[in-house]
Amino acid sequence: MESRPLRYFVAVAEELNFARAAERLGISPPPLSRAIHRLEADLGAALFERTTHSVALTPAGEVLLPEARFALEALDAAGQRARRAASREPKLSLAVKADGDAGLLETILARYAADPASVPVSVRLCAWHEQSRLLRRGEADVGLVYEPYDRTGLDAESLAVEPRVAALAASHPLAARTGLCLADLGLRPDEAYRYIDDVRGKGNDLAQLLTLVGLGEAVPLLPVSVAARYPRPGVVYRPVPDAPPAVLAVAWPQQSRSRATAAFVRAAVAVADELGERAAG
Repeated sequence: MESRPLRYFVAVAEELNFARAAERLGISPPPLSRAIHRLEADLGAALFERTTHSVALTPAGEVLLPEARFALEALDAAGQRARRAASREPKLSLAVKADGDAGLLETILARYAADPASVPVSVRLCAWHEQSRLLRRGEADVGLVYEPYDRTGLDAESLAVEPRVAALAASHPLAARTGLCLADLGLRPDEAYRYIDDVRGKGNDLAQLLTLVGLGEAVPLLPVSVAARYPRPGVVYRPVPDAPPAVLAVAWPQQSRSRATAAFVRAAVAVADELGERAAG
C-alpha cells in the first residue's frame, strides 16, 4: 500500500468532506475521489458512506484511520531520523518537560556522557505529554515523561515512583491540615488522572502553575520532589496518600536501533537504580 492514497484517505476522514480535503491537499476533488475509489478497490472494502449531503466513515474506515495515521507518522519519523543520522555532527534529541525529570536529569546526562556510545545531547523542552508525539514523529530520540502517556509505538522503562502532594495557597481552608485525601478535593480514585491533567494544563510551566496556586485558582497534585525543589512563598504542599503515584519513565521509539539512544536508556536506568538502592539502604 502506497503512502499517497493513505494521506488522501486521512484527509477525507478528518474533513468528512471531499471538497475541503481536496483543498487541504492542494488537488481538485475529482482525482481525490478517484484515488479513494482505487484504495477501496485495492482493499476490497468501502471506507466511506457517501450521500449527496454527507460523508461518513464505514466500520472499515474507522479501523483504517488510526492505523493509517500511525503508518504515515512512522514513515515521516523514519525520514526525520535518517536526516538527523546523516548529519556531520549527530546529536541525541531528548524531549523533556521543564521540571519534569524528578531532579534526575543532570545526573543522567553526566552518566550518559561517560558512555563510549554517547553523542552530544540536544534538550527539547516541551509541553505536558508532548514527548510521545515528538518521539513518534522522529523529532526526538528519547524522552523523560510522567505516566500516563500515549505509549503507542514506544518502549519505556520506569525510573522513579513518587507519592503526590497537593499544592495549595497558604490561605486555602485545607492548608491547615497535615494531610489530605482525594475525597477532600471532591475526587473519586477513577477521576484522579483526569483531574491531574486538567489542573496542570492551566499553566504552561510549573512557575505559572504555582503562581495560580498562590492566587487560589488551582490545586494541582504534583510529585513530592516538586515540593522539595520548589518551595514558594504563599504555597504549601500537603501529602495525598491515596492519589495515584507519579511515575517517571524514559521512553523511546520501539523501532529505534540507535546505540546513542540505548546508551541514554542505560544511563537513566542505572541512575534510577542507584537512587533506589540508597533510599532502601
